[in-house]
Amino acid sequence: MNIGQAAKASGVSAKMIRYYETTGLIPKAERRDSGYRDYSPADVHMLRFIRRARDLGFAVSEIDELLSLWRDRSRQSADVKRIAERQIADLHNRITAMKQMADTLQSLVACCAGDERPECPILADLEEPADGTELPPPASVGFARLPNRQ
Repeated sequence: MNIGQAAKASGVSAKMIRYYETTGLIPKAERRDSGYRDYSPADVHMLRFIRRARDLGFAVSEIDELLSLWRDRSRQSADVKRIAERQIADLHNRITAMKQMADTLQSLVACCAGDERPECPILADLEEPADGTELPPPASVGFARLPNRQ
C-alpha cells in the first residue's frame, strides 16, 4: 500500500511516517518501480504501535526503546515496565505543573475586575519574571507603553 493508505490504516500522518523514516525510527519503506513507497501490513502494525505509544505521551526516543524491546523476543518485561514507570512519573509531574498553572491563572482571574479600567492583575503578573529577577523597563526592550484610555 502507498503512504496515504498506510497513513489512513495506521492513524499516523504521511508527514510523520516520512519523519519516522528519516530519523530511523522505522526502516525505510520498500519502493515500487514507480518510486512510490510501498508499505506492508507489518509496517502498518508497527505504525499503529508507534501511534499508540505517542497517544500515551512517549517521546520518540522512548518509542525507539520500546520498538527495540517489542522486536526482541528474548526481552525482559522488567525493561518495558521500567520505561512505562518513567513515563507515568513524567506524566504526573506534567499534571502537577499544569495544575499549578491553572491555579495561578484562576487566582489572577479572580483578582481581575474585568471592567473598562486599564488596570489588570493578569497582565501585571505576565509582565513580571517568574524567578523574581528585575526586568529592564519596557521602553528599553523596544516596547512602547500604550496611553491610558479614560
